[in-house]
Amino acid sequence: MKKENSSTFFEDVYELTKLIPKGRVSSYGAIARALGKARGARAVGWALNNAALVPDVPAHRVVNSKGILSGKNHFGGNRMQELLEAEDIAVKDDKIVDFEQLYWDPNVELFK
Repeated sequence: MKKENSSTFFEDVYELTKLIPKGRVSSYGAIARALGKARGARAVGWALNNAALVPDVPAHRVVNSKGILSGKNHFGGNRMQELLEAEDIAVKDDKIVDFEQLYWDPNVELFK
């Protein structure tokens, strides 16, 4: 994955989101920063709201900076939580349990 703007922002968001390992979570802000858009967390959210139209984008692995399932309404019902729990990620009161240990920061993991 290149940090340059070689494709549209939404496509870059999808490609980076596909790299989040199963059983880990990231945040909208972390993805935005990794793509060189430090203030683009909201735009990442908009992109992921449309992710249902793109195959194999694990949008359920992206939460807000506090570990809260802020995008869960776009999944319908408890689907986001169910998908996370299927990956052995515990969720309580719409928040990732052990968020700090499960957090995947692409700037740390990919761009060392």
